[in-house]
Amino acid sequence: MASSTPLTLPISNDTLDAINKQLVENTPEEILEWAVEHLPGLYQTTAFGLTGMVAIDMLSKITKSPPPLIFIDTLYHFPETYELVEEVKQRYGVPVNVYKPEGCETTQDFEKKYGEKLWERDEETYDFVVKVEPARRAYEQLGVKSVITGRRASQGADRAGLKPLEVDETGLVKLNPLFAWPFAMVDWHITDNEVPRNKLLDQGYRSVGDWHSTAKVAEGQDERAGRWAGQEKTECGLHKDYFAMKAQAKRAKAESEATKTAPSVEVGA
Repeated sequence: MASSTPLTLPISNDTLDAINKQLVENTPEEILEWAVEHLPGLYQTTAFGLTGMVAIDMLSKITKSPPPLIFIDTLYHFPETYELVEEVKQRYGVPVNVYKPEGCETTQDFEKKYGEKLWERDEETYDFVVKVEPARRAYEQLGVKSVITGRRASQGADRAGLKPLEVDETGLVKLNPLFAWPFAMVDWHITDNEVPRNKLLDQGYRSVGDWHSTAKVAEGQDERAGRWAGQEKTECGLHKDYFAMKAQAKRAKAESEATKTAPSVEVGA
């Protein structure tokens, strides 16, 4: 592709449209090559799903210094996911920056701070404290300006209209190199290149997240049908409006604290 001059941020809408017009004509490898040459402060955010693993594998063949990885450890991942993280470190030698909920190293720490099953009591606050806040902290501490994601349009729902390059409400640049690939292509690359994969994918799961919100899927079901099964939710907090989620989490915290400090009222005499 053309010159390797790094992009100047922020990116105007006209520039973004022009870039997307160019990138939609390119293969995932070409999109990643462009990103390595042009995107400042580039990292890859990943939970080590299949699409993310394809990007990791492709980048290992494109450059000797692939973008470092950011893994948001919610503290509720499956053991198989943590095993895959270690396998990726051994196979690719790429730095993995791990970020956890603020002030928490274990699930015990988390539940002492927020109580048990926060995801059932307040799903939005849960998403914010285990994913959104740690990710924002990572971006600020690491100097992240651009991230590579594993999202694809064929995953449907909020991702159906996905473009190769986006800029979110905070100014973060998001690159979706496999935006146009169907699941079959992802699966082919994983198999053909012997890319490490989560062992749960051989046990009836098709998309793996936290253990409490991931279920096995039946033959023919949508790729992400097992995520948040039975709920209207289709997207994790990392790809929602940051400011809206932050405000919601702040309101929930204030309401919780108000409930704790409210004086008890004796009924009857």
